[in-house]
Amino acid sequence: MLPAVQASAAPSATAPEQAKPLTQENAAAFLKQFFSLDEVKAQLAGAVVIVVKDGKTVIEEGFGYADKTKKTAVDPDDTVFRMASVSKTFTAVAAMQLAEQGKIDLKADFQTYTGPIDFDNPFGVPVTVEQLLTHTTGFRIQDPLPEDINDNFQAKVSIEDYVLQHMPPVVREPGTSYMYDNFASMLLGLVVEKASGMPYEDYMEKHVFDVLNMDKSGFLLEGDLKEDLATAYDAAGEPIDLYTVTPTVMPQGGMLSTGEDIGKFMTAFLNGGAVGNSRILSANTVDAMEEYRSSIHPLLPDTTYGFEAPIQLPEAGSSSKIITKAGDLVGFSTYMFLIPEQNTGVFIGYNQQSVLRELFYPAFIQTFFPQYAAPAKLDAFQPLSAEAMDAFTGYYADLRLKSLVSTVSVNEGALHISDALLGNRQLRQVDDNLFIDELTRKFTGFAQDSSGQITYFKEPYLNPYGYGQKGPEGAGYADVTPGHPYATPVMMLQSLGYLPNDASLYFQPEAGITRAEYVRLMLESSGVKESKTEKLAFPDLQGHPAAGYVQMAVELGMVQGTQGGEFQPDRVISRQEAAVMLWRLLSPQYPDELFRDVKLAGKTDKWAVPAVKMSVAFGLYGPDIQADADGAVDFKSREALSKKENAAILYALFTHPMDQIVAGLTEKSKGAGN
Repeated sequence: MLPAVQASAAPSATAPEQAKPLTQENAAAFLKQFFSLDEVKAQLAGAVVIVVKDGKTVIEEGFGYADKTKKTAVDPDDTVFRMASVSKTFTAVAAMQLAEQGKIDLKADFQTYTGPIDFDNPFGVPVTVEQLLTHTTGFRIQDPLPEDINDNFQAKVSIEDYVLQHMPPVVREPGTSYMYDNFASMLLGLVVEKASGMPYEDYMEKHVFDVLNMDKSGFLLEGDLKEDLATAYDAAGEPIDLYTVTPTVMPQGGMLSTGEDIGKFMTAFLNGGAVGNSRILSANTVDAMEEYRSSIHPLLPDTTYGFEAPIQLPEAGSSSKIITKAGDLVGFSTYMFLIPEQNTGVFIGYNQQSVLRELFYPAFIQTFFPQYAAPAKLDAFQPLSAEAMDAFTGYYADLRLKSLVSTVSVNEGALHISDALLGNRQLRQVDDNLFIDELTRKFTGFAQDSSGQITYFKEPYLNPYGYGQKGPEGAGYADVTPGHPYATPVMMLQSLGYLPNDASLYFQPEAGITRAEYVRLMLESSGVKESKTEKLAFPDLQGHPAAGYVQMAVELGMVQGTQGGEFQPDRVISRQEAAVMLWRLLSPQYPDELFRDVKLAGKTDKWAVPAVKMSVAFGLYGPDIQADADGAVDFKSREALSKKENAAILYALFTHPMDQIVAGLTEKSKGAGN
């Protein structure tokens, strides 16, 4: 249910000079060509595609395997896929049915239907059903927990029990910002359950699936749905064991279905909510569900009632004429997109999580409907002055994935944006608060509050399914003023909320940081929560305030303890110890051979050499450390890690483009080999 981070910046295929008619013959030729591409075959286990138009199925085809070991081909009629977040669209349909019947008021407090739920909301305005539908609740992020994907098929957890146990607080004024919100859709499922007086899964079966003859769809992993479920595969193509979800019926991501059944739904929706004498929605309700309800710019809409904006296309943005829903669950990805004015719907589902849909959608649009890929026509605008650009500068943390941080700055009179995945690129203004980047010609938009302050932005790569929030300016400390060599990393951590933002306090930059504090800050800034394990790995963690983080570090393989069997949480950590902890997390992705040519000076213990080489290659150190004339770096491995150096490490992890650094090392190594 976590939309994949859209880090891929590969340019889309060139649009044809003229659109091809969407016929069965042309669709078959397109699919044959697409699934024969090497980049597609490299990330494909099995896939299903169904295209409907004008009330008829244009084509439905399976590709690859539902089970590679058994050589079971994907069958559009029978192979079951986990729908992941496409489930949200069906939950929205149920809510809109009940709204039609007057059983739900979209403008009402959702607790009108669920009953009182204990949670903090300091803003004095309720969270409405409509805000659940549009992901504008203001809730603190509450995504599914790792333990919610499990193999305990006997456990039964109700939607209501899960909600009451995990209810998040409201941290932004409801209705003011968009954040992809799994928990909101779970609450919407509970609203459906309470307003209808039926268990959610029974309601869906009776009022949606049965009506449309979707006879191989449901929310319970049992019977034919379990028997015919495609095997899930990881990114490397290795099979993933069968799993279940918690709560047992998951409105935001637990639906199971086939390509054929999704085709029936798309056909009905595009036909004003009905097929023949079977109707799931009124035509007016369908119209309401096609309308975008918020946007940071007209070219960057957010959500409708149940759908979201399509993948951005270069210079075109996300067309408001197209409504989509993407989904990801362990080993499965889905994408449904509808073009109401073309009476066309497309669904692709596959059982190996990858960026396949990011390749499929642009190719399909540019082949059959290139008008939606045409460069946007923008009106004249008032260009920003150099002084006005300063209002946009700062650090933006994704509301949902706080570890995704973008830095916006002004350089030589131009606005630039940078992050740890794509590095630096220039932003060129094309409209009020709208910019296009030099990398792939996609848009980034900014939002202002009523006082004119820049508050949020929406960008196309890291997580286009939400906003990034601009942090306050870091105030520094009494002993770390703006001129201090480590002011930038320290003030960034203040802006992002990891350090107190109070200039009257003292930071003590030279003081050593303890092992426990190092682990806590590293995991917290990575978005990793404390472990709930009661039996701790080390006896000296009992009662320690950072025990949960250290225990999680053990479970992640980051921490292995000391020879004496203790962790020694309050001992100051050495620089090489800190490097090794980080290396344990990163080495599966970045193996040691990438860094074999990194030159070290000074003394580093043998057990820490690979880790220190990695840290040096990635620039995980502050300005006090410099390379010598031969390019060798003295990491001062055996010295204590100071608080200022720890701030520099965290800053580098937020900002240095590691994949680009690795690519550079690889090219350098190839050159040396030649």
